[in-house]
Amino acid sequence: MPDDPEHIDELLAEWPYEFGEVAARIVPGADGREVLQLRVDLGLLQMESTGRPDGSRPGGFDTYYDYLISVAFQEGESFELDELRCLEVDREFVQFFHRRIGWMAVRRFERAVADADHTLALMDFTSAHATDESWVAMHEQYRPLVLFHRIQAASLAELQQERFQEAVGRIVDGIEQLRTIFVQHEALDDFEQDEVVVKLREMKEAIVEHYEVQPSLTQRLADAIAAEQYELAAELRDQLERHQRRKF
Repeated sequence: MPDDPEHIDELLAEWPYEFGEVAARIVPGADGREVLQLRVDLGLLQMESTGRPDGSRPGGFDTYYDYLISVAFQEGESFELDELRCLEVDREFVQFFHRRIGWMAVRRFERAVADADHTLALMDFTSAHATDESWVAMHEQYRPLVLFHRIQAASLAELQQERFQEAVGRIVDGIEQLRTIFVQHEALDDFEQDEVVVKLREMKEAIVEHYEVQPSLTQRLADAIAAEQYELAAELRDQLERHQRRKF
């Protein structure tokens, strides 16, 4: 019999699960490395903070996505996403989803952005190479959600640095990215009522109101053009060009 207990009763007891809440924490591993833990209803998830969340190195690479890129280069035109590879892709999607949620909960927003970028890149790659259209569609339906998380995290990262105008800009740019996705899927009629779009606009309005953020020159220019205030638009365009020249 081992001296140390194999159960995690004490860990679960001291960190009870609360339905509807995302509970995460950063703790040191046995060797002192930083690991991220996520409390779920059936127990506890522990994830590595770098590389693949489960700590594995598929084919010697940091992630399965990195491995696939290498294999695709080696196999050339014969490369294909067979059933086994699709299953491994699914595993990586799920792992990065859990870690992305964990990073958001512990307010490591830049880490959440990086994990969202990884998922979006993996989604782009697999959508381009998969032969099973139903499998692709099953994953593509989650693209707006992944992008939503990325936009949120990027905006909150700016707020942490007290860059309020930039935080609003991240949301504005993100909403336009989402619009592009809806156009590509011929679903623009659903765009304005979509839950993620509504939530992002509410987040933008809350930031503007709480931090008293003034509209950027770009936004004021867009508003002036939309309102057919062309003299004002010309003046704002000149201001924007002067501002951009000063930046360089």
